[in-house]
Amino acid sequence: MHVGLNLVFLVPAEQGGMEVYARELLRALPVERPDLHITAFVNREARRAGGEWDEFADVVEVPVSARNRVEWVRGEQQLLPALAQRAGIDLLHSLASTAPVRGSFRRVVTIHDLLYRVIPRAHFGLLGVGMRVLIPAAAHRSHRVIVDSQSTRNDVRRLLHVPLRKIDVVPLGSGTTTVGDAVPADVLRERHGLGERRVALSVSAKRPHKNLMRLLEALALIALPRRPVLVIPGYRTPYEQALRERAEALGVLSDVRLLGWVPGPELDGLYGLADVFVFPSLYEGFGLPVLEAMHRGVPVACSDRSSLPEVAGDAALLFDPDDARSIATSIERVLEDLAQSQRLRAAGRAQARRFTWAATARATAASYDRALAPIKLPA
Repeated sequence: MHVGLNLVFLVPAEQGGMEVYARELLRALPVERPDLHITAFVNREARRAGGEWDEFADVVEVPVSARNRVEWVRGEQQLLPALAQRAGIDLLHSLASTAPVRGSFRRVVTIHDLLYRVIPRAHFGLLGVGMRVLIPAAAHRSHRVIVDSQSTRNDVRRLLHVPLRKIDVVPLGSGTTTVGDAVPADVLRERHGLGERRVALSVSAKRPHKNLMRLLEALALIALPRRPVLVIPGYRTPYEQALRERAEALGVLSDVRLLGWVPGPELDGLYGLADVFVFPSLYEGFGLPVLEAMHRGVPVACSDRSSLPEVAGDAALLFDPDDARSIATSIERVLEDLAQSQRLRAAGRAQARRFTWAATARATAASYDRALAPIKLPA
């Protein structure tokens, strides 16, 4: 089977969880299904940066800059079908919720979430308009739809009216491939001015639906002697300035470290020194950072919304993300109750072991098989 992976969206270090998904899936697929011949279709930025696509696949450059949303759409809808046809693929898998609506090959799309429908303010301007057109088109024009969770499967059925028989639930894996050893804790404490304080970590893009404003309010509710320093790594957005202003107004700016994207070894180091991982998101298609924290043995407190209870199971403290006091209480329970913290560390590791990239690859390939299966006509 000759499979094309649509990576036109991927600008290295700017896509968060979708980039992790693309990189880890591309590593795992050839191991789990060596019968697959894989061609990766990448944009100019990804081609220059290099990555797993150079190691595990043939590479075809789609000559667009994906930082420009119009170019991304042009590359995906106008250029990619012809390039895929020329490469001789049997099936094209689009990994970022949008997909070409034409092509003689079979088409599979992974829809990670329906954020643009559930929380419309999270996408605005041209991007919001594009999502409202492109995601439903991808769902209906593809032969199979992959989703990360049962929660998203229900959203796709309810909001896009896609039949359940066409949707495959393929959870993501835990444990990401990091090149290099984790940065030592003492180096990171000095680099980010953490001193000897306890650390609350929240790996998150700076976007409104991640609910970081409420997390800042929760931090302000924790008395100063017990207050941890809050470290938030994740790709930068214009929303970050509003977060800084809110932290200053709450009097907690000195207790917050708003970092940008950090390389794998530094992120591993931050997980290693964290006393609690906090994830207050209002909506997630999966919630990969929660699983990554559990994989590393960090106690987790997270939102009780959308897919997060499904991913966390009983291995996290769940809170109401609309209630700053509920968030603050959960953080303090982890920090002050040693038995609770130890329980969450052990339960988190056990929960994370249920999710592997090998299983993701196998289930993804099974979806390919279904997409290529002959269509049975009624007798």
